[in-house]
Amino acid sequence: MKKSTYSQSDQKEKVIAFTLDAGFYYDRAVKYLNRRDYTKAQKYFRLALEKEPDNPVHYINLAGLLAELSQFEESSQLLLHVLTEIDANLGECWFYLANNATHLEEYEQSEEYLVEYLSREPDGEFAEEAEELLYMLSFELGRPTKEPVSHALPDFLQKHDEARWHLGEGRFLQATEILEKLTQEHPEFLPARNNLALSYYYLGKLELAMAKVNEVLEADPSNLHGLCNLAILTQEIGKPEQRNQILDMLKKLVPFQVEHAYKLGITMGILGQHYMAYELFTRILKVEEHPEATLYHYAATASVNIGRIELAQRFWKQAQAIDPESDIPRFYLDQLKVWKREDFQNFQPIRYRFHLPYEEEILRMNREEEEGFEEMDPTALLQESCEWALQHGNHQAKVQVLNVLGWNPSLDSEPMLRSFLQKREEEDELKQIALFLLRRKNAEPPYMLWYEDQWIRLDQPDKQPEGIPKWKQVLRLCQEQMEEYEEEVRRDAKILWEVWLKEQSTTNLDTIRKVEAWAAALEYVVIKSHGLALSQSKVAEKYKVASSTVARKAKLLQPYLTCLTIQGGTLDE
Repeated sequence: MKKSTYSQSDQKEKVIAFTLDAGFYYDRAVKYLNRRDYTKAQKYFRLALEKEPDNPVHYINLAGLLAELSQFEESSQLLLHVLTEIDANLGECWFYLANNATHLEEYEQSEEYLVEYLSREPDGEFAEEAEELLYMLSFELGRPTKEPVSHALPDFLQKHDEARWHLGEGRFLQATEILEKLTQEHPEFLPARNNLALSYYYLGKLELAMAKVNEVLEADPSNLHGLCNLAILTQEIGKPEQRNQILDMLKKLVPFQVEHAYKLGITMGILGQHYMAYELFTRILKVEEHPEATLYHYAATASVNIGRIELAQRFWKQAQAIDPESDIPRFYLDQLKVWKREDFQNFQPIRYRFHLPYEEEILRMNREEEEGFEEMDPTALLQESCEWALQHGNHQAKVQVLNVLGWNPSLDSEPMLRSFLQKREEEDELKQIALFLLRRKNAEPPYMLWYEDQWIRLDQPDKQPEGIPKWKQVLRLCQEQMEEYEEEVRRDAKILWEVWLKEQSTTNLDTIRKVEAWAAALEYVVIKSHGLALSQSKVAEKYKVASSTVARKAKLLQPYLTCLTIQGGTLDE
């Protein structure tokens, strides 16, 4: 046998690193899919999804395979995740959802999905199949199906819906970013201003919230949403005379639109005017052809708050019949029995929201974590549950906990709120809420908080935290994360960012919200310009942002790459 002329060290130097990225797993999945080996295909689609969790293509591929395997529920969960968490504009997901619902014989749900798809994409890839499926559904439903709207919603209305979703999920900074841009681009669109006022309110920025409400009322003095928001704000900031003036005005209104009656009813409930809230919700029930469970819940809430217990029980039973899967009517029907046993001695007015009470949701979060759960004192149990959820809960859970700490007088919440402000790993958005709640409790300053990567001491109760401008934080974070690169590469990142900044207006700089996203895009663009290997998914994972976000920011930076050559960089073609 001929002896090799290569030494062992030579062989080691020729070993090539092989990275198993999402593309590799995707190719393997397609290979096994073509062979009809669905078990292995599913395995590799899931691995691709793990590598790129923000890539909607992987979700849709896996959802399609699961539908082929008759796993329609999980398939639909993946598709809904795409629409709510990744990209709300992927219209084909609605068509796939309709197919899943049809297989599950959920024909009314399928109809809703098809109408949504055809409304968004009347000339889409699956438009013909969607219309045929709607025609078939009419026989199953025994009636003509609903008609899609003539055209998709304009972009700004879709953005407004996205912002409203963020508000509902407690993601107030994301909602604020979208709404601020909308109000600049469409100043005549007053709903965006009203929701921006609400977003500022939830972040504790009461002066900004009041300013936006006043802008709405200057443009339209009779704007019902603006008047309702103004009433709530004046109550919040402690102006009882102004609040009572607005309340007297609202009491005289007779809303003809159901949407306006809803808004007025909830506002009256928040202001403690439960009799008027009751009148409004029961009036809507009389005119609505198919009332939803939400409406029955609000009517029940108003009823129990004015002492009409039997009527409240009847409304919650109707809500349960309409939505038997919901825990909400079931919880309140059980709670009514408890209140009756106690002769309503511990009864507190119910808030007007179609959710379980925050306290109940938090208790349920760690019910399985606690031993001897039922034996604990209720207040001590809630206190411990709040501490647990602030430590282990997700964003939405922490929003709920902060609400409980801000509004439940039985809890020793001030130490928890102060401690939360000093946790480096917590989101600045959540700390703004905690700071607002501390001020609302009249907690004594100073307030110490870790905010925008630095310690801040607030000695004045009304002072907002002001840190390093975010456009400065971008370069600092990028430089910290690029320590493994040569000085020349890091210098180019600094040059590119400075040149890009010079070309931006102050307004553009103020819209920089996600520091990590811009830093990731800056690193990606510079590294690629040097011919080095770096994928968008890899840099997105490094900065813990979505790869699609990195792609959008990178497109804005790429036109300025020529500055690297002019300034002496080493950009090679």
